[in-house]
Amino acid sequence: MLVLSGCSTMSTPPLRTVSHVDLDRYLGRWYVIANIPYFLEKGKVASYDTYAKRPDGKLDNIFTFRKGGFDAPETSWHGTAWVTNPATNAEWKVRFIWPLSTTYLVLELDPDYRWAVVGTPGRDLLWILARDRALTPADYERILRLIEAQGYERGKIVPVPQPAA
Repeated sequence: MLVLSGCSTMSTPPLRTVSHVDLDRYLGRWYVIANIPYFLEKGKVASYDTYAKRPDGKLDNIFTFRKGGFDAPETSWHGTAWVTNPATNAEWKVRFIWPLSTTYLVLELDPDYRWAVVGTPGRDLLWILARDRALTPADYERILRLIEAQGYERGKIVPVPQPAA
């Protein structure tokens, strides 16, 4: 007879977004410092997102990158984003290919809007974003600890190469 003792099921805590995102402060360029890459992002370097308000109330979400190396030509994909929780502005939908969209959750945000962490409800995607091409090691480590507290696995997070500033 096999007896299992001390076994428990592990559960991840529910994702928690920030309490409020000031959209006007959030707009602009965000460099992708690290991510949990999915097939469309693999091999991309020097990537960044740019957010801008549109006349219809939605946001332009332009993802810019180089494929394979810093000398490769810059390419941009144009998407649309819209806030789904106007009480916090921390929950969005983002669409790059119609009719597919994904949920975009602002999970962590520096009080000075120097960096942000965006994830998806299933914890399968995550982006660490910053206004500059690099974070200090202390800030990066702090962000990784915050992400782990949200139930993300540190080992899945991959730095995105950025050219020197």
